[in-house]
Amino acid sequence: MRVIANQPVDDMRQPYRRRWWALLVLCLSLLMIVMANTALTVAAPDMTEDLGLSSSDLQWVIDGYTVPYAALMLLLGAIGDKYSRRGALVLGLVVFGGGAVAGSLVDSSAGVIAARAVMGVGAAMIMPATLSLLAATFPRAERAKAIVLWTATAGLAIAAGPLVAGALLEDHGWASTFLINVPIVIVAIIGTYLLVPPSKAARHGRIDYVGGLLSVVWVAALVYMIIQGPHFGWGTSAISAAVVAGVGLVLFVGWELRHPRPVLNVRRFLDRGFAGSNLAVALFFLAVFGAFYYLTQHLQFVLGYNPFETGVRMLPLAGAVFVGSALTGFLTPRLGMKVTVTAGMIGGTVALALLTRIDAGSTYGDFVAPLVILGLAIGLSLSPCTDAIMGAFPESELGVGGAVNDTSLELGGSLGIAILGSVLAGSYSSHLAEATSGTKLPGDALNTAQDSVGAGYAVAQGIGEQAKQLAGQAAKAGTPEQAAQLKGQAEQLSQGAHRMADAVGGAFSDAVAHTSLVGAAILGVGTVLVAVLLPRRTGPADAEVAEAAPEAESVGSAGPR
Repeated sequence: MRVIANQPVDDMRQPYRRRWWALLVLCLSLLMIVMANTALTVAAPDMTEDLGLSSSDLQWVIDGYTVPYAALMLLLGAIGDKYSRRGALVLGLVVFGGGAVAGSLVDSSAGVIAARAVMGVGAAMIMPATLSLLAATFPRAERAKAIVLWTATAGLAIAAGPLVAGALLEDHGWASTFLINVPIVIVAIIGTYLLVPPSKAARHGRIDYVGGLLSVVWVAALVYMIIQGPHFGWGTSAISAAVVAGVGLVLFVGWELRHPRPVLNVRRFLDRGFAGSNLAVALFFLAVFGAFYYLTQHLQFVLGYNPFETGVRMLPLAGAVFVGSALTGFLTPRLGMKVTVTAGMIGGTVALALLTRIDAGSTYGDFVAPLVILGLAIGLSLSPCTDAIMGAFPESELGVGGAVNDTSLELGGSLGIAILGSVLAGSYSSHLAEATSGTKLPGDALNTAQDSVGAGYAVAQGIGEQAKQLAGQAAKAGTPEQAAQLKGQAEQLSQGAHRMADAVGGAFSDAVAHTSLVGAAILGVGTVLVAVLLPRRTGPADAEVAEAAPEAESVGSAGPR
């Protein structure tokens, strides 16, 4: 039988022939939306200089993408299940591409933040659609292998973002990091229509829009609080967001428990395997995004690598993710997900613990082992967790399942940048204050230097420029006495600039070590909780899937009838 991409996947009597090509399109879409965040970490300095961004502006340029992305996934995943998963993917690609074009054209912080928010809306459609289409297109016997490749792509994107952005920034401005998404969007849309079959739930009742909107409110408020509080202080806006998040969550859970067809059956979280898998995903991305946040800064500012060189030096992480994914594909069916997920989380904890040895004398070689171990840990853990989460949902709710997995991922990443970023900033500020105590730096210069490692090096550079100016004036002085005086002042300033640069580098290195210790402690405690929660072999979630299997064959499975 000749199978074409426009034949609905639930009408096929045999597995879709082009499913591996379809997976390539889904992984390309995933690669793009993950890279949209990681690429910005290396484009941020160029963007800050060109647009005159404050630290608050820069934070919201990054997180303006995160808030709609995390908040809208659950509702949009349910809408995709009912109407069209492929349609949701295409629409998301169009919205994402439009936001990328707008982001490349604007010339203000507000414009970039708005464009990033539009891209976040597109990503909220794309991310759950990729997982739901994967689960609908592949028969159960091959689904775990396909999810391994999907999660390996996410790991690759984390490291590839800085590499691609760095290559672009060699010859182009920061706008090129937005425009690079446009050809990818075009290829993905064409590939979707040619290779990805249509899919939707065959029997899906009315969407629980009230529950969906409540999920948008409480998740958006929670992410906003996570961003606002640690970075900008626990003022009225952060506290108000916390209250809205808490009340919204209570209302959401209460509504879902009473609704006959909830957008999300919250009772699933009573299942240990499902709850443990979501907790593992959130904790892993807390550690990964948090570590990525400060490692890229250390490589660029302290070790002096340019954006492209920084991206190249993150490649061991991406390579190790693929190795870990191959290992988990072999080990998980034999040992069970409890063993591989726990082993991966232990590996992640060890990787962060190794980063506590970083100091002012550390070189890139000191980062290689932690990056490799962290990549192996990601590959080992995330695929089994994603497979378990998706397996807990019937075929009619695959979009919701993908949204739950991706929301855990995004909340974990937001928490990682917020918590570990806040620890990093506080530790750097205090270490720099200690290192510069007794110096004659003006108070405003020290306060500026304490704002960030980039600001610290800018202050040191400013002192060095003053030294060069005085040296130039000494060469033109009218008398030998004036020349000697100016030359002496220039030498003092030059030495001060070197001491300031050394103090900034040492303070940030110490902050990296301290922050890594906090991250290792969080992930270590989380490892124990996940190990307790995950069942040894078969849990209730597996039983639910087995019971749903006969129904699945009539509502959207790509497997044999």
